[in-house]
Formats: sequence, structure tokens, C-alpha cells
Amino acid sequence: MNLSQMNKEQLTSFKNEVEALYNDFKAQGLCLNMSRGNPCKEQLELSVDMLKVFDDGRFESENGTDVRNYGQLDGIPEAKKFFSEMIRVAEDEIIVFGNSSLNAMYFSIQLAYNKGVLGEKPWSEYEKVKFLCPVPGYDRHFKVTEFFGIEMINIPMTSTGPDMDMIEELVSKDETIKGIWCVPQYSNPEGISYSDETVKRFAALKPAAKDFRIFWDNAYCIHHLTDSPKPILNILDEAKKAGNENIVYIFGSTSKVTFPGAGVAVMGASRENIESLKKALGISIIGYDKMNQLRHVKFFGTFKNMCDHMKKHMAIIAPKFNIVCDTLEEEIAPLGIGKWTKPEGGYFISFDAMSGCAKRIVQLCAEAGVTLTGAGATYPYGIDPEDKNIRIAPTFPPVEDLKKAMELFVICVKLASAEKLLAEK
Repeated sequence: MNLSQMNKEQLTSFKNEVEALYNDFKAQGLCLNMSRGNPCKEQLELSVDMLKVFDDGRFESENGTDVRNYGQLDGIPEAKKFFSEMIRVAEDEIIVFGNSSLNAMYFSIQLAYNKGVLGEKPWSEYEKVKFLCPVPGYDRHFKVTEFFGIEMINIPMTSTGPDMDMIEELVSKDETIKGIWCVPQYSNPEGISYSDETVKRFAALKPAAKDFRIFWDNAYCIHHLTDSPKPILNILDEAKKAGNENIVYIFGSTSKVTFPGAGVAVMGASRENIESLKKALGISIIGYDKMNQLRHVKFFGTFKNMCDHMKKHMAIIAPKFNIVCDTLEEEIAPLGIGKWTKPEGGYFISFDAMSGCAKRIVQLCAEAGVTLTGAGATYPYGIDPEDKNIRIAPTFPPVEDLKKAMELFVICVKLASAEKLLAEK
């Protein structure tokens, strides 16, 4: 029976039953962590043989560079070729960074803030600078712009991507809006992939600010959960068609492909953007870890091989996504007390509880031994206006632990929902 249709007596009885189940869980002394989208041990094991690729004693790049030494600021040639295929840019439109794409994003914001973008005045010289933030979204994106004191504006997500009408209206009139965060394929946390129309509209934006940049974090471009993934349009190609090629910065990494602590991050952009970024980068570093770049190229050989490698990841984590969705479908759907996404890729499931319940659900789970991503984390400043969104990260726990965590999660959803409805009676 739909919970909202129950009378006070029925709700009280339901709450008491669920509360008893909850107390049983508390007595078990669980300690499970689902707070971040970490790969599990089985996924990490897939790339262990990468550590053996230098057993042949060959440390030379194809251009003769000894990768153990200094140099090659923007990456060795074979790494640029390999990763340009992943993010779909030309070999002279890419910089190969260290292990963190977030660091590349931070660097790009920091440079714009302190020195400006392609000759425009530094963002720090404006009384106020703003960024658009599709919500729910990625908490670490929001932390970067918050760190620099950049005002963040919520942009609602739709089934085809962010609300483009709102974006076009805002950027065309306000030169203090300098950028937008985007996770275009399998968005974090909803798993939405931007439609062709959305990508084309992004590429054709006419912002009032000449230094407006789309931060296109294509973190999950090869992280599929089905055998027939649909690729998104290439935004740099579309931007070139629109005479707008400087508008976008593209980011990607192997953080969840090989080792999060020792992957390779890349950034793609127009040649003009890349040359400008390299000038600043050369002041701070002589070159990133070229041994790791060559290690990845030697291990995979071809981009196709890396895509085949990702099918092994899918075999490990897709069943975990099914556990979450099946549990929600069985336990929550009949009660009408939540909605969730069923992503075809990425690392998260977005759950919307009844308004006003997310913090209570996360609190109840924590008190019974299951740590979730904090309620509000998927919104700028940690403030979810409706207190309803919870990001579920299924990948890290072993299957049996995940099943146990989801048992508790649905109990907490039921309990928080019943408390809310009883308070309204």
C-alpha cells in the first residue's frame, strides 16, 4: 500500500514494525562504507600485471626519450596518441597530466582566477564571478569553485542533460558567469548521458563572457554497464563547426580503469587553449610521471584493448548495480516513497527520497553502521533545497556486504518516510 494513503493508525503500526527491524540491525554492529565511488579490490586486481611491463628493461618512448628522466611537459607521444582516442581530440589538442583529472580542473580554475584566460583579465579582479552547476552533481567539482569564492548557481538536470534554456538565457546576459561544470556521459550521480541536441547547444553557446569555459568532465566515457552503449557527440568537433572551439575544456582519466592512486589524467581543448595552458604549466612542473604514461600504453597497447578491459570491470560491478535497483524496486516502489535512476554506466545511482527525508535517512544508516555520501553533497554548498537526494555508490563493498547495506537502507527510507508522514497527520 502506498505509504501516503495510510491513515494514522496504519502508519503508526508500519513505523513500529520497521523500527523493530532497524533496532535489530543496530544490534549487529555493522561497519560498512558506501560514501565514495571507489573501485573494489577485484577491479584493482585487473591491472596488477601493469606493474610488470618494465621487466623487459625498456624505458624509452617512441621518440627516444628515457621516461625515467626529465622532460616532455605535455606527455610522451604515444600517451598523447593513446589518450586522445579516449577523449576524442587530436594529438596536439591534449595534455597528459599526473594521476588526477580533478587536479587538472583545479589548475585550470586557478590559472583563470590568477592570470586570466587567453588575454582576458583575471577572474580575481571581478567583484563577483559565477559558475553554473547542474544539480544533482559532483561534490568535488563544487568544492573547487567554492574554494575560490566563486558563486555557484544551480541548474536543474533533465533526462537529456542540464536545462539548456536556462543556461543559454543566463550566459548570454551575464559576463560574470565564467563556466559550467558538466559530466556529460553517465552524469554523477544520476547516470544521465547528454543528448545530441544538448551537446550541440553547449557547443553553440554565445556567452557574454569571452573567457567562459565549459568544464566537460568526461570521467565515465568508457565506464559502461551494458553491452550496447550509446556514445555522446564529440563536443570539440561540434564547437569547431559552430566557430566556437575555445569554449570547452575536456577532462578524463584512468582513475577507475587501472589504479585511482596511480592512473593517468588528461585534458583536451583547442590548440590555442592548449598552448596557453602549457605556458603556465611549464612554470610549475618540468613533466609529469612519464613512466606511468608508458606503463599504461605498454599494458593496453591499443585503445580497443582498454575498452575490452572495461568489460571485465562491467562484469564485476553491473551485478552490484542490479542488487541496488532490484532491492529498491521490491521494497520501495510499492510504497511510493522514493524514485531512483537506473544508469547504463558510471559509478552511482541517484535516489530521491520524500522531501525533507534525506538527512534523516543518512543519519539512521550511519547510526546503524552504514556510511553513505552525506545528504546535500550533490548540491553546491552542501545544501539540497528539498533535502531529498542521496547518492548511492555500489561498487566498493563486497556483494554480501552490499546486500546487507541495502537491506538497512530501505529500512531507513521506510522509517524516515513514516516519521515524516506521521508528523504531518
